[in-house]
Amino acid sequence: DKAQEGVNKVEMGFGATYSQYLQLDKVLSAQALQSEHDGKKVDDEHLFIIIHQTYELWFKQIIFELDIIRKNMNTDIVDEMNTLKIVSRLERIVRILKLLVDQILVLETMSPLDFVDFRQYLTPASGFQSLQFRLLENKLGVRGDRRIKYNAQHYKNVFHDPADVEALIRSEEEPSLLTLVERWLERTPGLKESEKVEGGEGFWPLYERAVQKYLKNMEKEWKAQPEPKKQAQLKEEYSRTVETFKTILDSDAHEQQILTGMRTLSHDAMKGALMIYFYRDFPRFSQPYQFLTYLMDIDSLFTKWRYNHVILVQRMLGNKQGTGGSSGYLYLRSTVSDKYKVFLDIFNLSTWLIPREYIPTLSPKMVKTLSSHSNLAALAGSSTEDSLSDQEEDV
Repeated sequence: DKAQEGVNKVEMGFGATYSQYLQLDKVLSAQALQSEHDGKKVDDEHLFIIIHQTYELWFKQIIFELDIIRKNMNTDIVDEMNTLKIVSRLERIVRILKLLVDQILVLETMSPLDFVDFRQYLTPASGFQSLQFRLLENKLGVRGDRRIKYNAQHYKNVFHDPADVEALIRSEEEPSLLTLVERWLERTPGLKESEKVEGGEGFWPLYERAVQKYLKNMEKEWKAQPEPKKQAQLKEEYSRTVETFKTILDSDAHEQQILTGMRTLSHDAMKGALMIYFYRDFPRFSQPYQFLTYLMDIDSLFTKWRYNHVILVQRMLGNKQGTGGSSGYLYLRSTVSDKYKVFLDIFNLSTWLIPREYIPTLSPKMVKTLSSHSNLAALAGSSTEDSLSDQEEDV
């Protein structure tokens, strides 16, 4: 038995040592300074290599966590018993990204003049050639049509190894985290017409009426305002609010937003996310709410990392061309935008939140469903006949 053999070796003192287990002979000998080749060793090149190797190791870990999350979510039923595991892995990704953001501070201890001393040895290497970073973006759900072109070419054009290209294509074809989150939100209980039952009503009709009541009171407020200037301000705010809510209440208006690239998630998915936001205090929605919060954290931290990277490049290079041939700072600056926010729709949910006093009261059966952890089908989105009947009964 191989397992027993391994135990015996450890007991006899023949198990792997710390260095062997971590393969430190490979890891610690992987810092080959290019500046040494000309006999002009630049000490700060060592820091530059260590920083970027560390980034790649952390990228590998994030991809590892993402793949596990996607595997758990890529099912017709997301087992509620796995929700905590998914949330925990998302939290781990968030903490790693915080490290990556702060890691740039270490790189900033290198002066621009120090970087210039060895920069010539980097050409044509570029961070744009990081395969893992592109895989990470694809697995999260960065859309190809939102990518800023690098030197007026598709991002895959810088990868020439067939295995790398195949991995990129596979990462584009597999369901991204964004796609899986959308499917998961669409299965939030209490949204569909079929889930209306005697003595209760689905969340969305209740929300629509609550919004109308909220808007009606806003209208009364501006009309009752005696001071003309203040009345004009309130009227303008009311008009904007009405138009804003139309884009979420009207499914056709929402679809138009998707077609124009303003939104990504389906209408049902947005409904589910709003429901989770409003009723996050219920036990059944506490972890889903954490889930959505961590997704926003991931986007926020990636944006911070991109921004810090842009500032670092400007500090080190000014407006010089990048080592990979890009416009350097100008190209990187263009990537710090909402185009690269995967979960932008979740950020924008606050647009359609209404004050607490307007939040509709759910039916007693729905309250029971969201307060109980016994009925796994409700949040799992079961498509089986038995589980569906359970959902309808609870709703």
